[in-house]
Amino acid sequence: MGRTVDIGTRIELVPMDPHFHEITIGLYRKEQDGTPVHRVHTYSAKAGADQRIAFVSNAMVALGGMTQTPDGLLRFPCGEAHEPACRRVFLEACKLASGGELEARPLTILDRKSGLNVTVSRSGEGEYRVRAEGEGEAGARRISAIANGLVKLGEMQSLSPDTVAFSCGHDHDAVLGLLLVRAPNVRAAVREQEMSGARGVLAAPSQQR
Repeated sequence: MGRTVDIGTRIELVPMDPHFHEITIGLYRKEQDGTPVHRVHTYSAKAGADQRIAFVSNAMVALGGMTQTPDGLLRFPCGEAHEPACRRVFLEACKLASGGELEARPLTILDRKSGLNVTVSRSGEGEYRVRAEGEGEAGARRISAIANGLVKLGEMQSLSPDTVAFSCGHDHDAVLGLLLVRAPNVRAAVREQEMSGARGVLAAPSQQR
């Protein structure tokens, strides 16, 4: 007799994984001992699918600073869900081919729109300040725009035009580095996420070939 496993509620979906036979991969969330945990899951029975799921999970640990339980569940060390950030970490992890190098993104980028080098520095207790070389009026505008992008992508708090914070009060450098890449063009990032969620559903085993 088959065994039913509670994998939780799906919060994000990659309908066709370009790196492994276009299988569908979902990100699920549930509560475990009062703490939000996440699971990367596919119903695909293709040989090697388990290894692909393991790679994506490991990539989320590297890119998002998450921790992994012995049974493969993912959580943030602070114990909070940080769902928007977690969904973004999942989407970015699925963009990587299995076997690729896994490392956290730096807290600095080149802002293509302004040509400025933008850096995010940790202030402690979950607070981060956005800075740019040669700030001036143009730099100040871009700093504010990027800070707003971080707020939208990570559901962070805006403390000032250049300072944002995680409501949990804990630092999340890896998450910040990942969100920083997308923050200068937050509209495109949000549009990508909305389109991903609209393209298909995670089919049950009986519906898959």
